Amino acid sequence: MDRVTNPFKQAIRGDAPQIGLWAALADAYVTEVLATAGFDWLLIDNEHAPNDVRSTLAQLQAVAAYPVHPIVRPVRSDTALIKQLLDIGAQTLLLPMIDTAGQAREAVAATRYPPAGVRGVGSALARASRWNRISGYLASAADELCVLVQVETVTALENLRDIADVPGVDGVFFGPADLSASMGFLGQPGETAVREAIRSGIRTVRAAGKAAGVLAPDRAFAQEYIDAGANFVAVGTDTGLLSMAASQLVQAYKGAKVAPQPTERGGY
Repeated sequence: MDRVTNPFKQAIRGDAPQIGLWAALADAYVTEVLATAGFDWLLIDNEHAPNDVRSTLAQLQAVAAYPVHPIVRPVRSDTALIKQLLDIGAQTLLLPMIDTAGQAREAVAATRYPPAGVRGVGSALARASRWNRISGYLASAADELCVLVQVETVTALENLRDIADVPGVDGVFFGPADLSASMGFLGQPGETAVREAIRSGIRTVRAAGKAAGVLAPDRAFAQEYIDAGANFVAVGTDTGLLSMAASQLVQAYKGAKVAPQPTERGGY
């Protein structure tokens, strides 16, 4: 059996922005619906959504038939969790709260088999290798893995160039919600100073030859980041879309009698 390629890893090496959506409803049926919409990628979130290994597996299986790339974010950058997610077939990981180059190196090592890293060898039990039916999987697995590290603190911004320069890091993703809190603007991811920091960070990452990404549900902010060089951008969340659509529908019938419509601006 031929290896399973990673088109997203190839796409972010170019200049065309890859447009994605956050999948946080933790349901394979919902994520499959999203897979039919035409996004380039979907983020299956384990950090702030009620996902686990089994629900993540179900979503990976649900979207496998569609031309959209699933990215998985674990609850933390942890070697054991990374091993499980890779074994169930995740090829692209978004690893949260990476503050230093050392943490980035540990993250990369968790995705590589020895001697290049520390990933546990269990391919005979793993969907990733199609239960050892992919010829040469152990030797070639890293070629199709994409490691994205998430910068979301002032400390991480200070170490940004060193993080981006770590071999094996394919891209850096800016998290506006946590970054804004770290900068003293809790709940204000669209604050001017936060957006300026992200735009500057995007330019730094691209200058290092790596891909840069960000979450930007507000269309104007998303365009700012694309203009700055971001080449993978999440433009919304499934929770936000459902909540806003539900509010718009009920307001069409009940008007001001219902709660105000929720909004998504710079982050969650």
